[in-house]
Amino acid sequence: MNADAPTAAMLVIGDEILSGRTRDSNMHHLACALTAHGLPLSEARVIGDDRATIIAAVQELSARYSHVFTSGGIGPTHDDITAEAIAAAFDTPISVRDDARAILAAHYEARGTELNDARLRMARIPDGAALIDNPVSSAPGFSLGNVHVMAGVPAVFEAMLASVLPTLTGGAPLISQQLTVHRGEGDIAGPLSDLADAYSDLSFGSYPFIRNGAFGVNVVVRGSDGGRVDAAMAELIVLFPSDTE
Repeated sequence: MNADAPTAAMLVIGDEILSGRTRDSNMHHLACALTAHGLPLSEARVIGDDRATIIAAVQELSARYSHVFTSGGIGPTHDDITAEAIAAAFDTPISVRDDARAILAAHYEARGTELNDARLRMARIPDGAALIDNPVSSAPGFSLGNVHVMAGVPAVFEAMLASVLPTLTGGAPLISQQLTVHRGEGDIAGPLSDLADAYSDLSFGSYPFIRNGAFGVNVVVRGSDGGRVDAAMAELIVLFPSDTE
């Protein structure tokens, strides 16, 4: 794979994810969207609502990847500490910002609802951050450096990602093809490894299954060059001519 291509990581933040009370769907959505954008998701972590843990994870991932996407912890309650932790990770002051306050004020005024102190917490934005539009519930996310901070609610996360993604430079979209081989993974491991070495610019995945009591493997070949993917798939079929579908 191209070592110079942009990369991405995700940080899922929330005790409710780790406890099993809430099922995360944001990682799957992000992975699909980034793959189509040519910005592969290289790592994902799930951590709790702990300030020191968030700071350390953000600093580490921000230094390692082109972009970091976070979900969760930017709501109005006391345990929503992500914004403050991100600001601390970048050693940046954070306060209620006028532009974010104006967005929230207009939203709640239109609904005849008070913009109280709890809701105003959602206008806390680190200095120098760019707001991320939230067309679903108005409370903005933000981008600080290469870290994009978004809500945990899936509908809001997806809307925010749709706002951010067009502003990011991706590489060539990844192309993938799959071949089902009706043999055990141990039987194909050697030849498959040799093929992967010959096509080191591509990614090969081997995913075993049992169907009707018989072993099989779904082999997935991924890459940004469609011709190379086609060539690798052709060789794969030659390797296992009577065992594939």
